[in-house]
Parts: sequence; C-alpha cells; structure tokens
Amino acid sequence: MNPYLRNTLAVIIGCIVGGVVNMAIVLAGPHIIPPPEGVDMTTMEGLLASMHLLKPVNFIMPFLAHALGTLAGAFLAARIAATQKTWMALLVGLGFLIGGIMNIQMLSSPLWFSILDLGLAYFPMAFLGGFLNKNQ
Repeated sequence: MNPYLRNTLAVIIGCIVGGVVNMAIVLAGPHIIPPPEGVDMTTMEGLLASMHLLKPVNFIMPFLAHALGTLAGAFLAARIAATQKTWMALLVGLGFLIGGIMNIQMLSSPLWFSILDLGLAYFPMAFLGGFLNKNQ
C-alpha cells in the first residue's frame, strides 16, 4: 500500500478508535464516580448548568477519557503507519487537542482542569503512543 495512503488511514483510524475509547470512559464515568446530587451529566445543558457543583474528583474520569483516548488513538496510528510513526501519533494528538480546546470553550471548565487537561492529556499521551511503537 502507498505509504502516504497508509499514514492517512492510520491517523483517521487512530482518531476514530481514540474517540470510541474516550466516549466509553466518559459514559462510564458517572457510574464509577457519581456526580453530586441533582447534576445531570447526560446533556450539554445539564453540564453547563451544573459545572459549578462538580468537585475535583468529578474531573478524574473526563481527564482519563481524554488522556487514554488520545493514547489509544496515537498508539494505533503509530502501529498502523508505514513511516514517521511518531508524527502520525502526534497528528492524532493534535486532533484530540483541538477537540479538547473546543470542549473547554463550550463547558467553561475550571482553570486548573483546563491547564491540566491541555497540558498532560494530549501531546504527552500522543508522544507516548508514538514512542511505544518506535521500534516496530
């Protein structure tokens, strides 16, 4: 297969699989760490209205969703890529970073979470996913 096509498909597949991992963790989050009483975590409107009620523990699962989704997608992209494995993983990380920035703008999350999420969940995990495939 043409290396350019294979690399493109690797990034697309990595983004899709990473998104599935992200969503699975987000959906499981409220069952693992219940939100405060009266908080609706199932809709964007409910989240917007209840963001001020969330405690730091309620941000663990969203952070893990972003970090592990990015890691899974980047790892898979690097595994599938024909060449430049780390760069393909970082492209997946860039896609997730853009999504993370959009998410933070829409939800107005606390500043501490925004800094932690943007700083540690995307490019570090994407780099790790690429690094784990460096010798493959």
